[in-house]
Amino acid sequence: MERFTLLLCMAAAAAASPQTCEPKEGHEGRIYLSEMLIGCWTSFTNQDKGEVHILNLNFDPLDAKMFILEMSSATPMSLILRSAVRVYGVASLNAGVHVYVNKNASIVLHGDQHRNNIHQVDFPSGDEELVQWAAQTFGGVTSFTTIRNLKTISSTGTNGTRPGSPDCALENEDAIEKHFMNIKTAGLDSSLKSCSPPQMGRGDEAELHIINIPEDASARNVSLRVDIKRTSVFLRGPRGTSWTFLNPPDTQFGSNNDISVLPAMALRIPPSLLFDNDSAESVQLEALRYFKAGAFSSYTELRPKEATISLVLGKKESPEGSEMFPDPVVPVTTNAPHQMPLLMQLFGSPDYRVPLDPDAKVQSDRRVYAEISGHTLGNIVLSIKVVQCSVRSKGSCPVVKELPFVPLACSVASCPDSARLSFSFDALRELPATTWDLECSVNLCHNEKCGDGGRVKRSLEVTGPCLQPPTPPCSDFGPPGVLAVAFGGFLIGVVLIGALWLIKAKTGYPTGLDMSSTAAGLPGCPCSGSKRQPVSKNPSPSENSSANASIGSTQSTPTSSMA
Repeated sequence: MERFTLLLCMAAAAAASPQTCEPKEGHEGRIYLSEMLIGCWTSFTNQDKGEVHILNLNFDPLDAKMFILEMSSATPMSLILRSAVRVYGVASLNAGVHVYVNKNASIVLHGDQHRNNIHQVDFPSGDEELVQWAAQTFGGVTSFTTIRNLKTISSTGTNGTRPGSPDCALENEDAIEKHFMNIKTAGLDSSLKSCSPPQMGRGDEAELHIINIPEDASARNVSLRVDIKRTSVFLRGPRGTSWTFLNPPDTQFGSNNDISVLPAMALRIPPSLLFDNDSAESVQLEALRYFKAGAFSSYTELRPKEATISLVLGKKESPEGSEMFPDPVVPVTTNAPHQMPLLMQLFGSPDYRVPLDPDAKVQSDRRVYAEISGHTLGNIVLSIKVVQCSVRSKGSCPVVKELPFVPLACSVASCPDSARLSFSFDALRELPATTWDLECSVNLCHNEKCGDGGRVKRSLEVTGPCLQPPTPPCSDFGPPGVLAVAFGGFLIGVVLIGALWLIKAKTGYPTGLDMSSTAAGLPGCPCSGSKRQPVSKNPSPSENSSANASIGSTQSTPTSSMA
């Protein structure tokens, strides 16, 4: 029983202790670290849908300088090979692949298939000059790839173009992103060790990646691009090493060296810890302690031969094979790779509570309130300042107009890493276009030092003002007006009563006329309050005598006349 309890305690202690790993040569797992070299990747194809690719081969003095070119499954292309030193290759081509090498015989290709597809021509040695020569000779360039210490390159048989511009603009790139070819080299892999401990369920916890340059390495200036979202990066190197993030990561980071972010504004972050021990286990444990994490995703130990190197930290699509490729990089809305991703939201009221729907139509006479925000760069507190805003109509003949705006004050607590402003589209009322792109340029500031933060864009639809039907004017009477109306009504009543009295006085009524009895005899007259007396059926004696006398006198007249 005691032995069983001891085993349980040992298992619990092992589970609670941080897991480390022993690095081995080359890449291990899905995480890779590769060198970025000069190149380009475009959408160009010629009239026959053929592609034009340039391979710029660099070899170290101690390298064997031999490579394999496997293009038997490639799509139709013109492939230009260039090397500054004499190298040897074995080529396997198909009928649609034509290879061009320089006449100086710096590249010697061997192969039994389609030997006639290998052409020796004169072309310039400079990078830019070679791109111009290829554009003039073949109409354009689909890709330019620089490879150090190439061992094997093979085509995947897929289309080698990339959506976007057909023009080749040379810049530092990650050649592994070019999915149309598999590349194996003896370059960075020969000076790299890596490992990944067993991965447990991490939930929503950010991944932790560790890069360690030992004390005896020669690298001093390292540029790093991180293509993994929501991650923490721990960077350790000899004193004096400078790390530069080419794209500000949506992450936390720590280092025993200076870190430069946003090169345009020369923002440098001093070391966040002091740590000189370069052993793998010590660096891994220090990274876990620094980020208060229970596990890390990858550890990479790098001994580059150059003093300046550009690297990319990415994730492969599959854990098998070093030739697999990272997940596609999602482009940001800013105009340069070193700038912070920005987001613009529109609101209909200054309380900034309910954002407008992306499909909502904005009336030109209404005030619109905008908030431009960005992601926090590690532990850095940045402020955003809006420099200029403009609108551009959509259509075959675009119209560009500058948009005046009013900056709105907002505290850092209420608006972290954001800026607020308001504007209206009243100037667009007379223009026929209704769909516009709203674009604002911003500066990013830290400790009163500002630099270019890029641009943020948003599409919207602007409509004319909502015309309301005219309403009749409504008079507003105060207490004096009410008194005047009441007094006027009183005077009118007095005048009418006086007029009726005058009419009665002038005309009058007959003296024998009883108004009550007369009104009572009129049918439908409600004015009299007296009732009609019932008529007696038996007249009184006086009435009978007078009546008889009247009758008698009346009846005697004819008699006397007849007489």
